[in-house]
Amino acid sequence: MFALLDPAILFFVFGVLAGLVRSNLEIPPPISRFLSLYLLMALGLKGGFALAKSGLTAEVLTTLGLAIGLAIAIPTLSYAVLKRVLGGFDAAAIAATYGSVSAVTFITTIQYLENHGIAYGGHMAAAMALMESPAIVMAVVLANTLRRAPSTGLAGAPVGGTPLGKILHESFTDGAQLLLLGSMLIGAMTGAAGEAAMAPFSVDLFKGMLAFFLLDMGLMAARTLGGLKGLSPLLLVYALVAPLVHAGLALGLALVTGTSAGNGALLMVLAASASYIAVPAVLRYAIPEARPSLYFGMSLGITFPFNILLGIPMYTRMATHVLG
Repeated sequence: MFALLDPAILFFVFGVLAGLVRSNLEIPPPISRFLSLYLLMALGLKGGFALAKSGLTAEVLTTLGLAIGLAIAIPTLSYAVLKRVLGGFDAAAIAATYGSVSAVTFITTIQYLENHGIAYGGHMAAAMALMESPAIVMAVVLANTLRRAPSTGLAGAPVGGTPLGKILHESFTDGAQLLLLGSMLIGAMTGAAGEAAMAPFSVDLFKGMLAFFLLDMGLMAARTLGGLKGLSPLLLVYALVAPLVHAGLALGLALVTGTSAGNGALLMVLAASASYIAVPAVLRYAIPEARPSLYFGMSLGITFPFNILLGIPMYTRMATHVLG
């Protein structure tokens, strides 16, 4: 319950309630976009400043390797499970959504760890960036394969599929991801002097900006709940159980490799989170045969609130207990 008393989390709850009672409270899209970019920029700077202090250690390289491994393993396992109950295109789209990551969940966890005095490495922001794209690429490859199979053709489906090169280019040049990595590079280059100069921007404002953004996320989550009506109970269960399974996989890998508790908690959160911005935006045109009400509704309407309200403190407690 202590996590729910955090102002940022309470603003998320308030946003959900405001949305459920159909209030006209709304955050203008340009403001929401600005808040998202601010949080990514501040996160990148924090990570860069921390990297400037620690350097590129063996633990940094190991953790980044784990992140890439999870980014490949999770969508692969998810697709193998989902294709038993769904069509190939829907299974690929949901696997991509749950194989990628939620930056807001990650940023909220950063704040949670700082509030509880749990140390973590700045390189985890790079781990988040690395985990965003592999699932998208795998889903597009699967969809293109399905389109070439005569038995899976759909009336009106695009012929030839989406060029993989186009997806790769958009994945690696996405503005939000570039801002995160660029800010991290600037933070690493400027070090302690840059940290002191940017503290009013990247530290003092961070909590308030996060609370404002989570208010918007709460409103969005409430609006999404209506689209979940009629969703298969199996998919509702998946949206709650999959994060726990993925987090458990990350915890096991962290234990084997001797990852610290803070980094392990963040790795668990990244594995447990599901994308509701970057991946759905790509899937809408890359896999138009898939139903957005499934992959977007599950990730934003169920998994995101679960992780924000219950998952973050649970994963953190597990990581500190198992990893010390």
